[in-house]
Amino acid sequence: MSRSTDSIPTLGEPVAGWKVPPEPVGQVLSGSFVQLVPLDPDAHAEALLPSYLGHDQVWDYLPYGPFETVAAFRAWMKEVTQLPAHQFFGIKNLEMDAWQGVASYLRIDPKNGSIEVGHINFSPALQGTRAATEAIYLMMRWAFENGYRRYEWKCNALNHASRRAAQRLGFSFEGVFRQATISKGRNRDTAWFAAIDSEWPRLQRAFESWLSPDNFVNGRQIKSLGEFTAPIRVASDPTL
Repeated sequence: MSRSTDSIPTLGEPVAGWKVPPEPVGQVLSGSFVQLVPLDPDAHAEALLPSYLGHDQVWDYLPYGPFETVAAFRAWMKEVTQLPAHQFFGIKNLEMDAWQGVASYLRIDPKNGSIEVGHINFSPALQGTRAATEAIYLMMRWAFENGYRRYEWKCNALNHASRRAAQRLGFSFEGVFRQATISKGRNRDTAWFAAIDSEWPRLQRAFESWLSPDNFVNGRQIKSLGEFTAPIRVASDPTL
């Protein structure tokens, strides 16, 4: 018995010429203001801890921390650097010649071309700097240049600073997963954002335009990154 073609549901566009991308193992990502190096517990625990001490609030929306001693910080690093489908980085601010942050690729899924950026913990000294933005840019650039189709950003839905950052960085809002996890004994709803490969060429131009010396006078931006990325985002976070 035949069916009218009008009744056949759309199955999605074929992904022509698809090649499974590599995993980001052992990559060193270097820019003008920042360098990201695979996280090494023995090398980075002592170097990174001073930038976090006295700033316990930066751990509020993460499922671990704060850490008060090098030994505790190193033990955490040894645990997370063994997690499957993760690649953690220590972040060095080249302008300050100081280690000031951590970030990771996670949910690395080469088969489907999807990868997430997360575990982002920029110390107060790194937050709001060109180095911080460039760190996110370098991670996104590596993913898309190596063939990933989808680049995700997820955060606690109560973390409005992270939700604002996602939009500034060009991620489109995709919704909130209610009661997604339990973190530090509390409910966590998770806000989802993503960028996809077809958006990358324009996002790359946006990042490079913002990072350009021509966009700064005496260290102050002329045009915000959000102004560059707003026309690219396909959906905005309605709560912001």
